[in-house]
This record gives sequence, C-alpha cells and structure tokens, in this order.
Amino acid sequence: MEHITLLLGIVIITALVFDFTNGFHDTANAMATTISTGALKPKTAVAMSAVLNLVGAFMSVEVAKTISKGLVNEEGIQPEVIFAALVGAILWNLVTWLIGLPSSSSHALMGGLIGAAVASAGLGAVNGDVVVTKVLIPAVAAPIVAGVASMLAARVTYKIGGQVGEKTSAKGYRAGQIASAGLVSLAHGTNDAQKTMGIITLALVAGGAIAPGSNPPVWVIVSAGLAIAMGTYLGGWRIIRTMGSGLTDLQPQQGFAAQTSAASVILASSSLGFSLSTTHACSGAVMGAGLGRKGGVVRWSTATRMFIAWGLTLPAAAVVSAGAELIMRTGDVGVAAVAVFLVASCAAIWFISRRQVVDHNNVNEVAPAAAEAPGVVTTAMAAVTVPPTVAAAGTGAAATTSEVTDEDLKATIPAATTTPAAPAAAV
Repeated sequence: MEHITLLLGIVIITALVFDFTNGFHDTANAMATTISTGALKPKTAVAMSAVLNLVGAFMSVEVAKTISKGLVNEEGIQPEVIFAALVGAILWNLVTWLIGLPSSSSHALMGGLIGAAVASAGLGAVNGDVVVTKVLIPAVAAPIVAGVASMLAARVTYKIGGQVGEKTSAKGYRAGQIASAGLVSLAHGTNDAQKTMGIITLALVAGGAIAPGSNPPVWVIVSAGLAIAMGTYLGGWRIIRTMGSGLTDLQPQQGFAAQTSAASVILASSSLGFSLSTTHACSGAVMGAGLGRKGGVVRWSTATRMFIAWGLTLPAAAVVSAGAELIMRTGDVGVAAVAVFLVASCAAIWFISRRQVVDHNNVNEVAPAAAEAPGVVTTAMAAVTVPPTVAAAGTGAAATTSEVTDEDLKATIPAATTTPAAPAAAV
C-alpha cells in the first residue's frame, strides 16, 4: 500500500505537469489572433487567458467524466498505466511546441491513455464506441464546422463593416476580439482543464483512494485549474506565432469571426461531454476566417504540416505510452527508468528551444524575405533608362536636346554595361 501511495503521488504530480504543458501549448487557441492583430499586448493577453481558464475549470465536469469513466474501463487499470499515458502525452506536447505546430493536447492525452491501457490489459480495456463517438468524430467535425462558421461570419462582418469607415470598423472589431478571446479562454477551461481532472480521478480510482464512478474531488478541480492557468500565463509563444501569422494574415474583423466561431463550437461540445480538441476547432476557425476575406489566403504548406501532426498525435502518443507501460512492468526499476527518461527528455527539449528564443518580445516578428539578385532584364532596363537628373535637365525652360552631351549620357550608364560580363542565369 505504501508503494502504491508513493506511485499515486507521482502520477498526480505528472498529471499536473501535463496540465501545465497543456496550458502553454494551447494559449494560442485563445490569444494568437488577438495578439497578431494588436488588439491586446502579448503579456496582457496571456494573463487574461490564464484567469479565464481558471474560471472555466469550475463551470462543468462533463468532459472529466468522459475521461475518467467512459474512455477506458476502470477495472484493472493501475496507476502505472496512467503514468505511462502521461509520459506519451507530455513528450508529444513538448515536441510539437518546439517546432511550433498547434497539435491537440487532448488527443495526445487520450492517445497515451489508449496505448497504455491496451499494453496493460488488451483491446478490451478501451471502450471503442466512446472513442468513435466522443473523440474521433468530433476530431473531424470540429475544424470543419468551426471553419465554415468562421468563413461565413467573416464575410458578414466585412459586409456590415463596409458601411462605416475602415479605421472605425477595425477599432470596433479589436474591442470585439477582446471579448471573443475571453470567451475562447473560458471555453478552453471548461474543456481542457477537465481532461486532467478526469485523469487524476481515474488514477485515484485505480489507486483505491476513491470509489469507482466518483466525480472529481474539489481539490482535483482546483489544482487542475491552477496548473493550466499557470501554463497559459507562461505563453506558448512559438505556437502563437504559427497560429497568429503562420496560417494566414488576419485583420481584426477576421480575428473576431474566428474566435467567436471557435468559442461557440467548444462550449457546445463541453456541454455534451465531447472531449473536443480546442486546437482543431481554433485552427479550423482561423483558416475559415482567412478564406472569409476577399483576397485572403491560407498558407497551405503550414496547414499541411499541421494536418500531419494531427494525424500522428493519437498513434504517436499511444506508441510511446505503450512502450513506457511495458518497461514499467519490470517493477520499481522500470518506473524509475521511465521517470528519468521523461525528465531528461523534457530538459533536452528545453535546452534545444533556447537556441532560438521566441517570446512576447518577438512573437509578431516575421522573418524578412531574402532579396533576389537582379537578372539580365533588370540590369538592361537600368542601363537604358534615363536617370531623373538627366530627365529633369531636359524639362527645364532653357534646356534643349543639344545640351545633353555624349559625356552626360556616358556618365549615366552603369559601368557594368561598358565591359563584357559573364552570362547571368537569372532573368
């Protein structure tokens, strides 16, 4: 019993670490568009999001019930299984944060839980119907629904805003963005914070601390809410940069449409108990808003990388978690080895991230495009174009064509045109 108590404590701490990574990984969902359009300063935005995430954590426990009671069978699940699930989820969160891809923390957690449960007790430990109806279907539907709603909302906002001045419209929508960003943060707290509540509750059931079927205790709700709020305040600046300017260029009208649409989808799913990926919903809304403006574009190369990451999230986290579960079967040595591996991997990822720091000071900076070397045509046009000084001389009241001498013309032609040059490849 003493060993189980110690392990249970490790599992709870690891779950709160995951909740912390979830916070800074998903800050972009609520605040990327608000920051990119200048509606709020970066530090102000993440502070506001952190507070509202904490408030949202107390509004519902329906998603927590899905995780703790529905996804896997509670019978036969040991704390080691929960620990293994968290290892896969945390590592996937950190790897995708490092490369700036907005993947789903929710799917990482659920993939880890499924992989560890299958490795421990076989396929029968997972409730397949719950996985399909409350995980996979929402994963596909959420970005589509949010994207279509956001595209339509953006078009409506531009149509309405066309009746007033552009500056007045932009100012009003920036104010609207602040309200809609707060709504997304609140919705994020009602959905993502509950996933950690569900994991901790499942661990408590597995460790015999509470009865099967119990709702999350109050201290679990408070600790999970605080952990995700602190992570949110830290700010996942790399992903904020991708969401704010990497997918598309957003104006305040589009940012307002994207955030309002995403918040509506997330809140609806939370009330139904769907373990929705807020990342999927918000990313789909951003892309829809990008297409909702006339002339707006989506950077599909970035979107494709993001889609690939979405597809890999569940299986990648499941494989890592299953491997961790198999190692921990060796006993205390295996548990210690997995714990050391997790800490060492997290430290390595952090040190790698220090090579190119992205924070609130440079989150909106975009690398300037490299200047291209002039080609043959450009050089030839420069050689035959009359410079402004000569043109001005020819337009003076006393100027005549004869006043522009051969020496004047020679002085205006670049030296490169008077000497043979190697053939250039650029045109």
